[in-house]
Amino acid sequence: MDPVSPPQPPARGLLFYAGSAGLLTVMLIESAAVIGRHIGVPLLGALEIVQAGIVPAACAAMLIAALRGAHAAVHMVTERLPPLARRSAAGVGAVLAGIYFLALFAGSAWLAAEYWNSFEQTEVLHIPFRPLRVLVAVAAIAIAGAFFARAWRARQSS
Repeated sequence: MDPVSPPQPPARGLLFYAGSAGLLTVMLIESAAVIGRHIGVPLLGALEIVQAGIVPAACAAMLIAALRGAHAAVHMVTERLPPLARRSAAGVGAVLAGIYFLALFAGSAWLAAEYWNSFEQTEVLHIPFRPLRVLVAVAAIAIAGAFFARAWRARQSS
């Protein structure tokens, strides 16, 4: 890295903007709901919109973190390991994370399949759950794939 030039920010892709749109929607709706409660004009269905907006934001954030390797990690033990053991531990951790998200995918897909024809929706605004369940399942399998790919790369480098 050149000490004179500052580091360039990472390129922002579709996932970033999709997650940002969900987060901005949540902030806008919740701000309007709080102001509305204080002036005596409640915003009906605000909680339902916030819940529906959080799903794409959370899915995008988790997928971006998994793809970039920017997820939360504590290195108190692994930084003291020799390089080969450190790479092995990173590979094992990536496999375990992949298994976790694979299980999350299985549960999400199972719920989506089980309730596919029941047409679940929120009570006030009638926002359907079906696309949100599909989004969670797709994000979970993509995140699992990212972790398994990281484990594979760790295995190849050792």
